[in-house]
Amino acid sequence: MKIAAYVLIVLLVLLQYPLWFGNGGVLVLWQLKREIAAQQKENDQLKERNRTLEAQVNDLKQGLEVIEGRARSELGMVKKGEAFYQVIDPKSEAKPPEKKLPAKK
Repeated sequence: MKIAAYVLIVLLVLLQYPLWFGNGGVLVLWQLKREIAAQQKENDQLKERNRTLEAQVNDLKQGLEVIEGRARSELGMVKKGEAFYQVIDPKSEAKPPEKKLPAKK
């Protein structure tokens, strides 16, 4: 009787092994679900980025104010008849580097 019980236990283990650890088993399924969730999160972030870029493209196609604002801020452009003033903060002015004299021997 003990031998039959051991044989049945071994048979049960052999039948359960592919279910848990084999190709397409439960562990592989859990790993795939985690990968799918991560991919969906990345896709959602990329969709939001695409919506933002699409809105910027539409603004550039529609409004001249946006183009003008970008030209002013990114390229430093000014209109005809305007005067450009650059204000320099005296605290941020770079001091000339100090010259170090060679050490005497």
